[in-house]
Amino acid sequence: MHSVFERITAAFPWIVSIASALALWHPPLFVWFQGNLITLGLGGIMLGMGLTLQWSDFKQVAKTPRWILTGIVLQFTIMPLLGWALGYLFQLPTFFAVGLILVACCPGGTASNVIAYLARAHVALSVCMTTFSTLGAIVLTPLMMGQLSGSYVEVDAMGLFYSSLEVVLFPVALGVVLNRWLPQKTAKILPYAPMTAVLLITLIVASIIGQGRDIILNSGFRLLLALMSLHLLGFVLGFLISYVAFKNKAVAKTISIEVGMQNSGLGVVLAQENFANPMTAIPAAISSLIHSLYGSFFVFFFKDRGK
Repeated sequence: MHSVFERITAAFPWIVSIASALALWHPPLFVWFQGNLITLGLGGIMLGMGLTLQWSDFKQVAKTPRWILTGIVLQFTIMPLLGWALGYLFQLPTFFAVGLILVACCPGGTASNVIAYLARAHVALSVCMTTFSTLGAIVLTPLMMGQLSGSYVEVDAMGLFYSSLEVVLFPVALGVVLNRWLPQKTAKILPYAPMTAVLLITLIVASIIGQGRDIILNSGFRLLLALMSLHLLGFVLGFLISYVAFKNKAVAKTISIEVGMQNSGLGVVLAQENFANPMTAIPAAISSLIHSLYGSFFVFFFKDRGK
């Protein structure tokens, strides 16, 4: 049974791709999953992430602080600046430009841990980077959004901060506490967590794509090019800079994956809760599809190459 769950998790990019295509073809298949269901879905993903963590994981920072700090700095500099620049370069409508910057300001997502595992990268480092970039995003995402999106719209930085607390910190903290005090019960749940995360993020992505079907089909080409450029440059620059810094291919692969893959589900929730135009959430939804496909490519590119 566990092998079935692992196969479903590994097939994440293809599951998201098929669901996205179905959402464009017949939106009612997925648009029912909206509003509070999306918020609860992301909370479930973050709770699952928390359940995989132990206090000892946080001690990893003391052992490899340079690796983790470098990854987080690259995450919150390269991607936000690229998002801002690409929005101007491709002359995106305001709602798409703001959504592009928002997803670029989000931390790494749990899908990056799966890709790191499949690519034979440094999985423990990936988990630590995801954890600490997620916690850092509670402050850094609103801060970067306020700085970079001010030329487009007024950003409620405190609203973004409180939303991040609600859908990131509380579920992750609850997962860590449950894992600490109820280890036997959480051990029974853990095998289902990755597969559940795959299904929930698929529902979130397909729902947003279904809701924005018409505008995606009519004017989404430039947005698609912008997102493809954003994630490709994130992967490439993340690898090159970290490899030059550490001369360690496993670490460079891990940082590359972490920088190139964002928590798109968080981007969707933050967009829906803090911006009036629902189309602001569309870049985050499409982002999940693109970075997952890129991640799959990097798995095949990296997995047979040495450390």
